[in-house]
Amino acid sequence: MAYGGPSTNSAAMSSASSQLKQVTLDKESELRIEVSNNAPLRLRVLNGTAEIFGSELPPEIWLTFPPRLKFAVFTWYGATIEMDGPTETDYTADETPMVSYVNVHAILDARRRRAKDSSSNDSESSQGPRVIVVGPTDSGKSTLAKMLLSWAAKRGSKPTFVDLDVGQGSITIPGCIAASPIEMPIDPVEGIPLDMSLVYYYGHTTPSNNVELYKALVKELAQVLEKQISRNAESQASGMVINTMGWIEGVGYELLLHAIETFSVSVVLVLGQEKLFSMLKDVLKTKGNVDVVKLQRSGGVVSRNVKVRQKSRSYRIREYFYGLTNDLSPHAHTSDFNHIQVYRIGGGPQAPRSALPIGSDPVSNPLRIAPVNIDRDLLHTVLAISYAQEPDQIISSNVAGFVYVTEVDVQRKKITYLAPSAGELPGRLLIVGTLTWLET
Repeated sequence: MAYGGPSTNSAAMSSASSQLKQVTLDKESELRIEVSNNAPLRLRVLNGTAEIFGSELPPEIWLTFPPRLKFAVFTWYGATIEMDGPTETDYTADETPMVSYVNVHAILDARRRRAKDSSSNDSESSQGPRVIVVGPTDSGKSTLAKMLLSWAAKRGSKPTFVDLDVGQGSITIPGCIAASPIEMPIDPVEGIPLDMSLVYYYGHTTPSNNVELYKALVKELAQVLEKQISRNAESQASGMVINTMGWIEGVGYELLLHAIETFSVSVVLVLGQEKLFSMLKDVLKTKGNVDVVKLQRSGGVVSRNVKVRQKSRSYRIREYFYGLTNDLSPHAHTSDFNHIQVYRIGGGPQAPRSALPIGSDPVSNPLRIAPVNIDRDLLHTVLAISYAQEPDQIISSNVAGFVYVTEVDVQRKKITYLAPSAGELPGRLLIVGTLTWLET
């Protein structure tokens, strides 16, 4: 976490004193903040207690939040907050759904306790709650998921966070589905740690690009997690919290049902959508072990247009290589074409026409692993480094990380890419999708 410590350089403070601001919050109210696009914001709790995304803030210690970050500081009993730096917006609100959110947490916590007690008796009821958060775009799904995870960790549980939102990416870059064990309340600045994450590369920012691949990766992730959790009684009793995309109609709705079934979900939390709640309540009523709960969306949620979403994705990719505050130093590498192999998933004929019934036309195979020529079409693409040893293992293998292609010299057969660290790549098989980035 970006701590500045309670003692601060007095000269620096005096030069920015005009931007110092104190805000007093009443109990069960929050300060909603959008950090400036051009400068970071420092914030601390002067007195009382407050939290961000369910994680309690340390008293009297400055935290530094990077530009463009949006968050809310909530207090249960009252607090005084001090800010140092510019904001795009900041205002207080006393109408929040936090009481209903924490009530849900209390019910989930009780189920985790029962599951933990049952695990010592080898009971079948040792499985903790598996919670999925669903709702339309910009309804606060990822924020609620973080709160539930942090509150659970604060109570001593170790739930697994599963992120199925390929459009934004709460764990790693967009274009991925991923999972990570949560052992401590989530850092309000740095977010979810990557060091223990399990990541599969889908390669696109919407499931509509390749629905069958999306479903296959969701199933693969669920199967791997099932094996891991079954060997760990604490993880099993702690359960899961699953974040989803905002596509909730048509195929998007079918993908939500697919996720609910694939992860054996026991609790569905529906944010801000009466129609979706009614549909899920109706279709899941035959499953007596699934609770569908409707919750109010937070008033602090801001609707984002396509351009804002694209910028957000770009910031997430940049953060992967350079860090939140440009504190990382990525390395440029140049490799011969024959040292790596690039593959794309999907496209191409599923079977030759001669192998099909008479009158049938060949259709594309969404799970086909196709080699890609290394040329200038790869410029500015983000490639995933697969752990697969052979091409036919790519879909069933998670990825080690990502590189960004900065130059392709076809004549010299050299490719230059940016990587988070020095040294050889952990694998020679790379995956390309439609995810691109223009470094600025």
